[in-house]
This record gives sequence, C-alpha cells and structure tokens, in this order.
Amino acid sequence: MSALIARRMADIQPFHVMELMRRAHELAAQGHDIIHMEVGEPDFPTPRPVVEAARRFLADGDVHYTAALGLPQLREAIARFYHDRFGADVPPERIIVTPGASGALMLALAATTDPGSEWLLPDPGYPCNRHLVRSFEGVARALPVDAVNHFQPTAHQIEAAWTPNTRGLIVASPSNPTGTLLGQTELAALRAAVHWQGGLLIVDEIYQGLTYGVEPSTVLTTMKDVFVVNSFSKYFGMTGWRLGWLVAPAEYVREIEKLAQHFFISPSTPAQHAALAAFVPATLDILEARRSEFGERRATLLPALRELGFVVATEPQGAFYVYADCSGLAEDSEALARRLIEEAGVAITPGIDFGDHLARRHLRFAYTTRTARLIQAMDRLAQVLGPAP
Repeated sequence: MSALIARRMADIQPFHVMELMRRAHELAAQGHDIIHMEVGEPDFPTPRPVVEAARRFLADGDVHYTAALGLPQLREAIARFYHDRFGADVPPERIIVTPGASGALMLALAATTDPGSEWLLPDPGYPCNRHLVRSFEGVARALPVDAVNHFQPTAHQIEAAWTPNTRGLIVASPSNPTGTLLGQTELAALRAAVHWQGGLLIVDEIYQGLTYGVEPSTVLTTMKDVFVVNSFSKYFGMTGWRLGWLVAPAEYVREIEKLAQHFFISPSTPAQHAALAAFVPATLDILEARRSEFGERRATLLPALRELGFVVATEPQGAFYVYADCSGLAEDSEALARRLIEEAGVAITPGIDFGDHLARRHLRFAYTTRTARLIQAMDRLAQVLGPAP
C-alpha cells in the first residue's frame, strides 16, 4: 500500500541547513575539523542560575502539567521584564507560554488563518514561517526585500500586495537571516498599512536582546493590537529547553488557550521553572556579557568577509548573522556552500533556505562560534577562494 501523504506536503520544502548539518557531522565523524557557521544556535551553555533553578525543581520529583497558558509565575515574570527593561505595559493575561517560538507562531496562525488566507512575508525570511502558514491551509506570499530597505518590507509594498484574501503580515526584528532591525517609525507605518486593510500584524522578536550599537526594544511599548512572538532560545541561551511565548491581543487569548490545550496540553514544566531564573540579575549580567562578545565577533567577521570579496550592503544590527552577497565569487551560493564545507571545512547556510529573491547570490554566516574559530574559518576560506576579486 502506498503512503497516504497529505497534499500540503508537496509544498513543504526541507530545511537545507539541516541537510548541511548532516554532511558536517559526516565529515566530522571521518576526522575532519568542521567550523560551524550554519546554525542559528548560541554556542554558550545555558546560564548557571537557570540550570540550578531546574535542578532545584526536579529534586522533589513533583513534575506535573501546568496550565495550558503556562505557569502563572512565569507569565508574571515575563510581564515584569517587559516593564522593567522596555517600559512596556503588558498584562500577564496576554502572555501565553509555548513550546518554543515555533509553538507561539503555530498558535497565532491556527487562531487566525482560514483555508486560503494569505499572509505576507519578507523574502528572504525565516523559512519555517511560510511552511507553518501552509500547514494551516493558508497561502504564504513573498515580498521581495533587499539591501535598499535593509531587507525589510515597506508600507508601500504592503498596500500594493494586499488582496481581499490577505489576512496579515509577518515581520521580524531583528531578522533572520539578515540581522536587520525595524525601528518604531517603520513598525508604525507597517501597522498602519495593515490595519487600514483590516488585517493583522505578527512581529517576531526572538532575537530581541541581541542588538549592537542600539538598545533592544519591543513593538509592545507603543502597540497593544499586534501579536508578538518571543523565545528563551536566543538571547537567554536556552535552545534545547524548547520554551517561548506569545503576546496576543486580549480578544484572542481565550481562543488561543483552547488551541494550546489541544496542541500541547502545556509547555515543559521543568523548562518553565528553569526560565523563572532567566530574569534574575545574575543571569541578566551573564547575558549582557554574552551580547558584548557577540558584538566583538560581529566586528571581526564583517571586515574579514569584505576582504574575501563578499558584499555586505546592509550591516546587521541584531541577531548573530551576516547575510553576504557572494555573486562576485560564485554563480550559485548553494554550490559554493557545498564546496566550502568539503574543501575548507566551514559550514555556511545558502540563501535558498530563506526564500527565492536573489537567494543564489547570498550566504548566511552565523557568528555563533568563538572569535578564534571565526578567524580560522576566514583563513580557510581565503585558501579556497584565493585573493578577493
């Protein structure tokens, strides 16, 4: 009997970076030294206060479900963090704790997407977003963005792309793969364009704490009628704990709660108790020191890439990525990525993971490894690529 696979699966593409990671692990198993610049995962361990909080909770063995919306103490802690760090008034009742940021986006889309609903997404952008839209029988429509507008969509694009089927817009600040930001003025213009059409705005802020030369911010300081996705993975360094949150407009919370009850029952109880320690001063001091180190890595990587012949037309101000134009070095970024992992032992993500717009001209470099390894990676690339054109 042939497999009865849902028709939507024909539209779900593989995550190419995962394929690249598999090859990296194969080469490592053969004894090759691989420098990883392909994965969007901080290389730092989980902060010690967070680990200790988990140990204390687990010591009693009293591990049961929490409420579907999350541990009340954690929702309150997140609300205090918004107030103390950003001056944003976010009631804990609007905060839904989720299994990772992916769980947050799933809930937001499931609660708002009808079959055939269109969501506008920047291209390049985080690949899972368009596939989650498709999973809920929506249609992801790409908005080509480039360095001219810092790889972010404009209000004019929204107005031109909107159709009677469009449900809303998904943006990210800082963004993946480009690391660029949307300022409050740009966000206000996008919100106005979306709301003029009666649509919804989802803002991905999972890299919120990781900015350089500019202080972190949130759209929630000025807007209460948007969905905001956030995570304990990136700034807080808790990727494997799989914990995130969604801030939803008040009128959507009950519907999202019903979905959370059925989708997840509840987020991980140990992870939630661990995350309570993410906001204590000792942890925040650790995280700010790590942000400073990421900034130093960025300062090392940017000029090194340019010396090799890569073009970085818009410098990233957030996250831990550089989205570099490699068209002066190769005709196809995917082929170049495969060549560099084989010949240089450096793993980099090709632009095809993030959309179609100029994708084969770009590579994403993640500076999620220590500075000495970044310098070593650039030396290896120079040996393979030769002098800059």
